[in-house]
Amino acid sequence: MLAGPTERVWVSVVPPLADDRQRRGLRRPPRRGRHVAWDHPASLCTVKGDEDMAILAPVEAARDSRRAIVSNGVAAHLTTFIGANRYNPSAASAEPPGPEAVYPVAFLVEQPAGSVVASHFHEANQFQIVVAGHGTLGSHPVEPVAVHYSNAFSAYGPITAGPAGLQYFTLRNGYDRGARYLPAAREEMRGVKRRFRDAFAGPVAPDAAVPEEGTSTVLIPEAADGMGAWRLRLPPGAPLEGLDPASGDGQFWVVTAGSLHASAGEILPPLSCIFVAPDEPSFAAAAGETGLEVVMVQFPCGRDHVVAKR
Repeated sequence: MLAGPTERVWVSVVPPLADDRQRRGLRRPPRRGRHVAWDHPASLCTVKGDEDMAILAPVEAARDSRRAIVSNGVAAHLTTFIGANRYNPSAASAEPPGPEAVYPVAFLVEQPAGSVVASHFHEANQFQIVVAGHGTLGSHPVEPVAVHYSNAFSAYGPITAGPAGLQYFTLRNGYDRGARYLPAAREEMRGVKRRFRDAFAGPVAPDAAVPEEGTSTVLIPEAADGMGAWRLRLPPGAPLEGLDPASGDGQFWVVTAGSLHASAGEILPPLSCIFVAPDEPSFAAAAGETGLEVVMVQFPCGRDHVVAKR
């Protein structure tokens, strides 16, 4: 379903969703066993405490990973924030996790002006957040801040960059071998139990003004399985507590303006990101001295594609 933005007020502390989960018949994921920290580049993220704490990826630490890539004939640049991908040399140093594992992946794509990424699909559920430039994704015009979601094995595209280029975060909660381009990869979709799912929202233009009160914009309304996307704007110093992660299958938070102060003292400027696994506590933080604008996306409970091929 294609969803446009609607406005509502988000209080500083979001109430737990346990009762709502029970009403919808959703089960809390296991506390341990699915969340793996496989081969995270140590310089790119801060693991707060043990495996049950959020992963923080400040933009300053990620910059050194920026590299030129070519995918399906299209040249671009890619900056790795969290996890391994096929353009990250560490991806070859260990056995990739299975499709059932919660494995966070976050990287920034810089697509040059006029370039076209052909329609394709991935083997993991995925969000994309447009943070700079403009262009089109399929038939949708995109610019900051637009959000796109696609299920694993759900084809989307093409992605066309405008005259100023296009920059977007790619966010996944499972490992992916890389884009499978159509029509060449169409046979790979046969025999896979899958559910086509595609959602788009935005753009919702960033606001340079320091917010006077906390607000939230619903970008993709929360579905019965927890999938959704929100933009939060908070005044300086305002506290924030996120949705209960057990209502979905992992959350990413991407700072788009201002700064975020994490509970352990880390300061995350724009283009920093955070991953919260479904078996972790609700993410808690505060807005920095100039306020905070952050986009939070949550993956759906369950993975339609995690079944044996027929």
